[in-house]
Amino acid sequence: MMSNDEKQHREHWHRRLLEGRAALFTVLTTVVISIGGIAEIVPMFSVRAGPQPLEGVTPYTPLEVAGRDIYIREGCYLCHSQMVRPMRAELLRYGEWTRAVELVYDRPFLLGSRRIGPDLQRVGGKYPDAWHYEHMRDPRSTSPGSIMPPYAFLLEWRIDPEDVAASVRALNRLGVPYEDTSLEAIRSSIDAQAATIVRNLAGANIETEPDREIVALIAYLQRLGRDGRAALEGTAEQDRRALEAQDAISAADSPARNQDVVAARTGERAEEES
Repeated sequence: MMSNDEKQHREHWHRRLLEGRAALFTVLTTVVISIGGIAEIVPMFSVRAGPQPLEGVTPYTPLEVAGRDIYIREGCYLCHSQMVRPMRAELLRYGEWTRAVELVYDRPFLLGSRRIGPDLQRVGGKYPDAWHYEHMRDPRSTSPGSIMPPYAFLLEWRIDPEDVAASVRALNRLGVPYEDTSLEAIRSSIDAQAATIVRNLAGANIETEPDREIVALIAYLQRLGRDGRAALEGTAEQDRRALEAQDAISAADSPARNQDVVAARTGERAEEES
């Protein structure tokens, strides 16, 4: 028979060899963790991973970057998603489902996880600039019953080109391909795009100045989902045909399913009566 001391001696050998030697145990643990860390981290720097830009997808303009920063600052992503899921109801309401290749220049991603308001991934070009202006000033003037708060202060607050330049340069350091990140080039780009939006608003009898935050936000919203639409047209047609085929199958199966349900319920009643 093996004594208790001998059993403990055999059962706890690892304690004697490792746990009893703190320095050795620490070194071996560090080596194992380092090997695992290297295996995880090195490929991230040696291999270009992730989706490549979809044809037609370009970086946000400086004014759109400013609008996106405002969108993030005001927490718009907490109520609005930017991700159309490949589900029938969403395809019918919002259009093409979202591809990762459309979002390669989004830093950070604003996919969202809640929809207190509608999804905005395909809102670009859906409404005129004046609609967005009035919607931000008084949401219920364009969407009766909306619970969205007003953002009338955006009509008064101004954007700072130097802040916009800092955001553009940060994106450039993260890999977004901007050719010229000088303050002069960014000012010129902002002025040109803002002037177009101001003219559009003037056509709707709305007067504003090009450096207002509302102009930047309109620029960003009008950009959403517009890139890459030409490249997705073929896929959109395929999705439409798939939905039509699904409708045909559902229409053909519905009578048969209804008959099966009726027959099953009739059989259950007959059994209960008998």
